[in-house]
Amino acid sequence: MDLSGYITILISTVFINNFILSRFLGLCSFIGVSKNISPAISMGGAVTFVTTTASIITWLIYYFILVPYHLEYLRTISFILVIASFVQFTEIVIQKKAPVLYKIFGIYLPLITVNCAVFGVAVLNTDIFFPGGKAIAGSFLKSALQGFGAGAGYTLAMFLMAGIRERLEFADIPHSLKDVPITFIIASLMSMAFLGFSGFKI
Repeated sequence: MDLSGYITILISTVFINNFILSRFLGLCSFIGVSKNISPAISMGGAVTFVTTTASIITWLIYYFILVPYHLEYLRTISFILVIASFVQFTEIVIQKKAPVLYKIFGIYLPLITVNCAVFGVAVLNTDIFFPGGKAIAGSFLKSALQGFGAGAGYTLAMFLMAGIRERLEFADIPHSLKDVPITFIIASLMSMAFLGFSGFKI
């Protein structure tokens, strides 16, 4: 087993190709739930669970059903059904185990279903690890790791943004920039900082 390849995938998805700050996927929940650190990390944990599990299940569906029977054109609808099922399961668990956290998430928890970051991970797994419709060596573990790395990168971005926004509560910000405007400015600066991991190309 070539560990360097797996380490590269993990580092790439967390820092270089961060799904929020580099690929700009999942911005809705990123802006909406990042006001406080606690719910931001909890949302990140929920997204990580969904991206990892969805990556595993979608790989199995793609490898054992869609590719052998030449049904690749059903990839979108089948992946959406898998993601929606696991988000519903996650929502039920949080509602039962942590009702306070469920109220904090509000509408953003069901929005994981249509979170393009979660769907993007599943699609990228098939595009990267199934070139020409054939699975590369270790594609299952690589898909699962990329799903986990994407969730970890999402959590990292949420944690950083929430920490900054908590400190902004005590800052003297012009009224016209409060809340959403200053959040987008911060997100832009964070995105530029993360682009440094991949290097600027002219």
